[in-house]
Amino acid sequence: MIKRAIILYLSLFVLIIIVGLFMGAPFTVRLCVEAAAYSLIALGLNIQWGYGGLFNFGIMGFIMIGGFAVTFISVPLNMEFWNSDGPFMLLKVIIAALIGAALIIIANKLPRFGVKGAPHKVAQIIAWISAYILYRSQIDPAAAYIEENSEFVGGLGLPVILGWAFGGLLAAIIAFIIGKIALGLRTDYLAIATIGISEIIRALIKNMDWLTRGTLTISPVPWPVPKPQDFQAMGVDSLQSFLYARSLYLIVALLLLFITLFLIQRAYQGPWGRMMRAIRDNHIAAGSMGKDVKARQLEIFIFGSVLIGIGGAILTSFAQIFDPGGYQPINHTFVIWVMVIVGGAGNNFGALFGGFFIYIIWILSEPVSQALLTNLSAYFELWGLGAIPDIESRSVQMRVFVLGLVITFALRYAPKGLIPEIIHKQKGDSSGKG
Repeated sequence: MIKRAIILYLSLFVLIIIVGLFMGAPFTVRLCVEAAAYSLIALGLNIQWGYGGLFNFGIMGFIMIGGFAVTFISVPLNMEFWNSDGPFMLLKVIIAALIGAALIIIANKLPRFGVKGAPHKVAQIIAWISAYILYRSQIDPAAAYIEENSEFVGGLGLPVILGWAFGGLLAAIIAFIIGKIALGLRTDYLAIATIGISEIIRALIKNMDWLTRGTLTISPVPWPVPKPQDFQAMGVDSLQSFLYARSLYLIVALLLLFITLFLIQRAYQGPWGRMMRAIRDNHIAAGSMGKDVKARQLEIFIFGSVLIGIGGAILTSFAQIFDPGGYQPINHTFVIWVMVIVGGAGNNFGALFGGFFIYIIWILSEPVSQALLTNLSAYFELWGLGAIPDIESRSVQMRVFVLGLVITFALRYAPKGLIPEIIHKQKGDSSGKG
């Protein structure tokens, strides 16, 4: 297994070198930065599914949360907002939300004071309706005022690294709420629930123009390292400036990726990892042995979501634009699942390999397909068969076809992934399960 992993990683390195020779160093470095961010997201999904058996199809929502978080933290202050009545109006919104939450909590605690049955249900309904009315009475005028006078709230102008950390924190908070609601479900029911929640998150972020600018986008999002424009200001030519800036960004992203890989690999090889495997393989047996299954699943769901949120923050800051309309399930959910499945669920090195390999295939399939179709079209014209129409759009569609071929071959010849989970045999165990 180790020999196979070494061969695959060496092959991946050779593939990156070949890409660099044909596409140029700046493009290749950019590709590696984005692949590193996607690999971090794949590690997060591998924790949830490979370690815990949790079907999270709401990955896109957490990626969006990370993108919003780094934008809110790192984008410069919008003084038009801070010099207006907007902050005071948002303060009233927060107070209204806290009062509404208090009403709901009090209604839920009424059975302790002897209020049970139908009166308790009525009190809960009244509390929820009152909280909603109170919140909307404040948020609607505040949102209208901000959009009219300052367009949107803006950012806080803090360092980008703090934005990445906040992306993980915000994803953890959302994951806790989702987990409390949905982790009682199993397999396909959990998958359906997370899909719905992801779409809710996308709809909220896309339509909260006062906070995210919606489809108008926010740009430019700062970098944690000098940008190409900074190097150009120092007299570096355009090509070299992109190479230097992207290389520094790649170093930061890889450093974060490898630190994360080291920490989760150590955790997975210890008692915590063995407990998670036991819950994944048979949660009923694990529960009968005194393990709090739902609490441990909530823990692993939050942990994986943190990595997904940080990965989303890295992607947004690197692209220098936050565009809620640009998030699509096929790009930000389906591809991530393919990375983990093809790489090897339950194996961190498999998920890491899958993250880099699948993203490179996903990106390169379009220009390679376009070059092939263009040459074929030229030959068809020479043979009198006519040119191939809509080559550019067909090339984009070839991404899905190529990815489908990769999945088909992987599931046929490596159904457990290219670098599958290693199950150690214990002494005296003939079943092969550790």
